[in-house]
Amino acid sequence: MKKLILDIETAPHRVYAWGLWDQNIYIDQIEEPGYTLCWAAKWHGKNKVMFKGLKKDTRHDMIKHIFDLVEEADAVIHYNGTRFDMPTLNQEFVNLGLPKPEPRVARKQFRLPSNKLDYVARFLEVEGKLQHKGMSLWRDCMAGNKEAWAIMKAYNIQDVNLLEEVYDKLLPWIDGHPNVALYSEDTEHACIKCGSHDLQK
Repeated sequence: MKKLILDIETAPHRVYAWGLWDQNIYIDQIEEPGYTLCWAAKWHGKNKVMFKGLKKDTRHDMIKHIFDLVEEADAVIHYNGTRFDMPTLNQEFVNLGLPKPEPRVARKQFRLPSNKLDYVARFLEVEGKLQHKGMSLWRDCMAGNKEAWAIMKAYNIQDVNLLEEVYDKLLPWIDGHPNVALYSEDTEHACIKCGSHDLQK
């Protein structure tokens, strides 16, 4: 079973605003809508992490590449991707005239003080996210700063590696996960979550 682990980073919207708190931004205040800045992805269980970003790639090539990977995958693993990553990518796909891919989504269902990936990773005793200087990193990337892009690439790739470790630890708890046993030669004696033949309670 081909499971694609995916994380994207986006540029913020550029808008005109009259204040900092509780603002209603109308469409004529939008100077430039947000867009996909870069993405990182890897096949579950493989070492290579793929990365594409607007520093070196055209928007078309960057989006078409991730579209092809999503289409190739039997399942797409992401964090908060149902609400953010996949709708953002779908917006990019439709804008380029690409059809809607049909990824399967794995979700986490726990009650923790924070559902941010960094907190969940620490809770599961997995190495956390790469620390950075905040919003200025995104602004510097949008301005073409080489050092900022190097940090962004490392940050994006670390998120994908981190997500794989979190996914592996949460796998037994994921409801609605695609049946991995269907991809096994011995479908009757394989775990439906991970495909292992070493079945235990």
